Amino acid sequence: MKLIAFGMRKDEVGFGNQWSDDNQVDVEITQDLLTNETIQQADGFDGIIALQTIPYNETLFSKMKEMNIKILSVRNVGVDNIDLVAAKKYGVTVTNVPAYSPNAIAEFSVTQLMQLLRRTPEFNLKIKNQDYRWAPNISRELRSLTVGVIGTGRIGRVAMDIYKGFGAKVIAYDVYPNAELKKSGIYVDTLDELFEQADVVTLHTPATKENEHMLNRDSFEKMKHGVLIVNTARGTLINTEDLIDALKSGQVGGAALDTYEFENPIFNHDLTDSSIEDPLFNELLDMVNVILTPHIAFYTETAVKNMVEIALNSAYQFLTTGVVETEVK
Repeated sequence: MKLIAFGMRKDEVGFGNQWSDDNQVDVEITQDLLTNETIQQADGFDGIIALQTIPYNETLFSKMKEMNIKILSVRNVGVDNIDLVAAKKYGVTVTNVPAYSPNAIAEFSVTQLMQLLRRTPEFNLKIKNQDYRWAPNISRELRSLTVGVIGTGRIGRVAMDIYKGFGAKVIAYDVYPNAELKKSGIYVDTLDELFEQADVVTLHTPATKENEHMLNRDSFEKMKHGVLIVNTARGTLINTEDLIDALKSGQVGGAALDTYEFENPIFNHDLTDSSIEDPLFNELLDMVNVILTPHIAFYTETAVKNMVEIALNSAYQFLTTGVVETEVK
C-alpha cells in the first residue's frame, strides 16, 4: 500500500511520519496542494490524503479514475467545495474527519466572545495611544446574557456546555435537533425566535447552499440592538457587506470572525510585503469592534494530530476492507 499526502504543513509532517512507521505503510509527503496539475504526483499510489482548501472538481476525479485511485481522504470536516457527484461518477470514495477536536473550536469561540464582551480590542487601542481611562468602554457579564447557538453538532454542544458553565442562558436552533437536547427544552422553533431573544449569536453549522448568507440584512434587523456575532464555522454563512453595515449602524455591537467569506487568497498565506486588494476585508480590519483571526479555531496540537491520523486511518481502512466509517455520503 502506498499513500500520498498533499499539502502537508510542517506541524503535520511528524504525525504523518509516525503513523507511517507505526502502520508499516509508505506515505509520500508533499507540501504541494492537491490541484488538477499536482494530481500527476499521485500516479502509482493507492490513495490520496489532502486538505480541502480549494474546490475539488470533476476534472480531478476523472484523473483519479485514470490512475485507478479509489480513495480521497480529506483531513478536515468541510466538504462543501468537493464535487461529490463527480466523485461517485468516477468511483472515488471520499472520507473526512467528522470530529478532530470539538473542544478546540468551541473553546476558541468562547475566548473570542469574552474579548468582545470585555472590549479588549478597544482597550488595546486606547493603551496604544496612552489613554488609560476606563470610560466609556464598560463591559457586560456573560452570565447576564442569552447566547443563541446555531448548530448543535459536536462543536455546538461543547460550546453550549461552556456557556452554561459561565451561567449564561443558552438557546439553540438546528434543522436536525439532537434528541437528548430537545428533551431539555433548549431549542427554539425558528431562527427568527433565536434572533429576537439572543444577546449573542454564535455559528456552529456547516456551509450548505441552503444556509448561505443565513446572517444578512434582514436577520440582523430582527436581532437585539448591539447583538454580538461569533463565527468559527464558515465564512459564507454571513453576508459580509450586510454585516459591515450593521456594525456601522450599531445594530451589531461587535463580531468575532475566525472565518471570512472570501478568505482563501488571504488566510494561511504570508502577505507581509503585499497589499490586500479586498475592500471588505480591509474595512473589517479597521473596525475596533471586530476581532479577525485567520481560521485558527481548530489549530491545536490535539486537533492536528487527530486530523492527520484519522485521515490516514480512513484511507487504510478503505483499502484493506473496502468500507470505511468516515465516508461522506
